Amino acid sequence: MSKIEWMSHDLAGDDKTALKWVYENPVWKVGIKNFKPANGLEGTVCLERHNATDELFVLLDGECVLLQADDDNGAAVNITSVKMEPMRVYKIPKSLWHNTVTWPGTKLVLIENNPTDMTNSEVYQLTAEQKAALPEIVKG
Repeated sequence: MSKIEWMSHDLAGDDKTALKWVYENPVWKVGIKNFKPANGLEGTVCLERHNATDELFVLLDGECVLLQADDDNGAAVNITSVKMEPMRVYKIPKSLWHNTVTWPGTKLVLIENNPTDMTNSEVYQLTAEQKAALPEIVKG
């Protein structure tokens, strides 16, 4: 008989562990994503998209702004933001350019298909103009 498994939140490690996968099976995986400088406002230099799967985020603690952008022949344009609220599920549809902007103390749950990796994803490097506009975009 199968039994419920309890997975301690401690599996995420301390707040210095950027991403810790806490559950994985052949179909989907769950991770705890903590703040890292590359996801801070100054460290955000790209957007990504996953072409084969949706992705889910839940804000557990701290502050996170989701960036999203339209696609223009492989380029991310019209970047906008959504300020996450704690304990709400946010779905990133497949092929949507996106990224998370976080601050120290932020902790997110990330759920996505397995595998979601660079074989089915792309990265778009922001232009200097897009990077310069991020502070205003994040303010909403």
